[in-house]
Amino acid sequence: MISPKRQMHLNLFLLSTGHHETSWRHPATTPESITDIQYYTKLAQMAEKAKLDSLFLADALVLTPAIKYKVSAGLEPFTLLSALAMGTERIGLIGTVSTTYNEPYNVARMFASLDHISGGRAGWNSVTSVGDVTAVNFGMEQHPKHEERYERAKEFLDVLKQLWDSWDDDAIIADKESGIYCDYDHKIHPIHHEGKHFKVRGPLNICRSPQGYPVLVQAGSSEAGMNLAAETAEVIFTAQDTLEHGIAFYANVKQRMQKYGRSRDELKILPGFSPIVGVTQAEAREKEEQLTQLASIELGLVRLSNLFETDLRRFPLDVPLDLEALPPIDQVKGQKARFQMFCEMVQQHNLTLRQLILRTASARGHYTVAGTPEHIADVMEEWMTKEAADGFNVMPPYFPDGFEDFVNLVVPELQRRGLFRTEYTGRTLRDHLGLKRPAGKLVLPV
Repeated sequence: MISPKRQMHLNLFLLSTGHHETSWRHPATTPESITDIQYYTKLAQMAEKAKLDSLFLADALVLTPAIKYKVSAGLEPFTLLSALAMGTERIGLIGTVSTTYNEPYNVARMFASLDHISGGRAGWNSVTSVGDVTAVNFGMEQHPKHEERYERAKEFLDVLKQLWDSWDDDAIIADKESGIYCDYDHKIHPIHHEGKHFKVRGPLNICRSPQGYPVLVQAGSSEAGMNLAAETAEVIFTAQDTLEHGIAFYANVKQRMQKYGRSRDELKILPGFSPIVGVTQAEAREKEEQLTQLASIELGLVRLSNLFETDLRRFPLDVPLDLEALPPIDQVKGQKARFQMFCEMVQQHNLTLRQLILRTASARGHYTVAGTPEHIADVMEEWMTKEAADGFNVMPPYFPDGFEDFVNLVVPELQRRGLFRTEYTGRTLRDHLGLKRPAGKLVLPV
């Protein structure tokens, strides 16, 4: 058992009917509820009752043919999180926004608003989006190259920080007698940013929010992604399919932070973790098998064709996947880290295309474990003690029952071991994560 001082952080990855890609077919799910705010509110309140740090919403800016076989469309994150802020009190609220298909001023304003609305519980998961199918929804023919997207993402964040700092904390005077509301001359500052991708004068048109900045989250494990996370992120969501890969990734990213003068504690690494919980091991295996039986080969072909940027429908299903027929990784425009992970998975286990589809249907390559609450807690504890994680991005295979099993059976076991809080000790997401509130650091141009 580890010291109680090294407690894990738990985030709920809230995704429609669950993380198994055909969870909507499970008898316990209600796919008709994916646009029902009460459905999400109950899940958020369940997570808050269990004292989880936060919940997280992914987002995509495109509708793919996968919609034929799975739930892959839903509510826009800002709208949904603002509503959930009113139905909860303590849990953090993390939303995904693309840096490739948005402008910094709007995003800075929206996150400052969410942080005010929630009383300091907002987090931003920055992504660069994937695929030409997304680009055409924004007047572009092709998705920008990987390096260009991350270059833009870095400048995007720089602009956001300047905008969030463009108001001093004490800028609002609200002196009714004098008639002065703000010290506009001394405590509100234009930023005059001019860079390669953006030209923004500022200042922001909303005052500095409770956390200063929302918690800065990044999802991605490519070389460029790891560098950006090491320099700027405060939480990173990552997909690691084995403990060994988790240990290597953790050490790699934490080591890179030294280059940017950051301490290891300034970044929390939360691998995706999909638990299938049973009171007995046999019950857990039965639940896992039930999900496997629901898996769709047709959906898997669509999903993997998008990832590998190759039409896999012409490939045989039951012979080892020919990796030589896939594009070289340096030509991949989309998820490079996931592409490489799946190729390594095929190499290591000599997987057929059918086997790869079934193996990754449960959580898209994230670590999946089926077992008793004690077994699942053992696995989570091992990842913590061996420095493969600072906590987990919890990805229940189906909602609500799969998540309810986790909070009712696994969380109490983690608490019994001293690995997870029994009560919140703060009110903001930064409090939950042990992160400092950033001081304003605006440097005005001479």
